[in-house]
Amino acid sequence: MTLTFGLALFSEVLMIGSALCIAVGWYFIRRHRVATHRALMLIGSALGVGFFISYALRTLLIGDTTFGGPKDLNSAYLIFLQSHATLATVAGVLGVITLRYALRSRFRSHRRVAPWTATLWLIAAASGLVVFLLLYVIFAPGPTTNVINAVVGR
Repeated sequence: MTLTFGLALFSEVLMIGSALCIAVGWYFIRRHRVATHRALMLIGSALGVGFFISYALRTLLIGDTTFGGPKDLNSAYLIFLQSHATLATVAGVLGVITLRYALRSRFRSHRRVAPWTATLWLIAAASGLVVFLLLYVIFAPGPTTNVINAVVGR
């Protein structure tokens, strides 16, 4: 296992763990199990922050791995990647807002935004898993390069 793959796998495990905690936490609040919901959401949030830190450090210190699949799929992959990145960013910002509402006991606002946040976070996690699988499992990884070249597809 290469360092790049190992770090990408570590980040992915954090993201999937976060998504699972968020999904199960959502389940428990629907059953009025507030303490369990709170604990799972805090763990899910911490795992999400861990994902972001691990991804950012890997990107800054090592770079991003480019798509190594067939060239005719490269444009579709880049569109999917940009959609995922946009969705993940929106979900992350909403996550901060949602968590802040909860920690300040602004539960009316929290209840309005939380379902949107959780849904977007779960979709971002699923699309992130697809990106990971496309980059490292389904196709041989392309070269690892700095983030600017990876985003523009060079």
